[in-house]
Amino acid sequence: MNDTGAGADVKPAYAAPAPKRSRFVRAFPSASELVFGTPAWGLLMVASAWAALWLREGGLTFHLTELLVMYGLGGMLAWPLAVFLARFATLGRPAETRFAAYLLCLSLGTIAVTAMLFALDYRVFYARWHADTGTRTWLYQFAFTSLVAFYQFLVLGVRLYLPVGGAALLAVSLWLASAQPRQQR
Repeated sequence: MNDTGAGADVKPAYAAPAPKRSRFVRAFPSASELVFGTPAWGLLMVASAWAALWLREGGLTFHLTELLVMYGLGGMLAWPLAVFLARFATLGRPAETRFAAYLLCLSLGTIAVTAMLFALDYRVFYARWHADTGTRTWLYQFAFTSLVAFYQFLVLGVRLYLPVGGAALLAVSLWLASAQPRQQR
């Protein structure tokens, strides 16, 4: 029995600290960042591609809709991964480091995912002329078709991110870098 009469209110002399969530878990984007950020980034990439095509060619492109869908999907698929990687690399770091990480991850992630979508589109188109699936020849054809698609996208497709995509990248990276301390869960 306890002489103080407190009974259940007595705390032990040593209380274990609350478990700290891992860096991996803390780096995940919040639900609102995913729900609002993903389509917003995709729409910014669509606007960037459309503006670049309009400025260069007056919007007279044979496959305008398909191109805009590819750029939009590339941006939407890249957003969660890029935000996670940048946040994972910079938790607890100064704003300048966070800004640089967001700039790097969003630009490279968006370009890489969109290039991958173009490579898959190439693969679908050239599949009828490739060898049977799973053969050594097919593997070479698949690898080189993908490499050529990546190269062509880097040469011809990256320019569609300028000028609108560059400005959007700077603004969004700055916003994410300054907002991160408030968003850590």
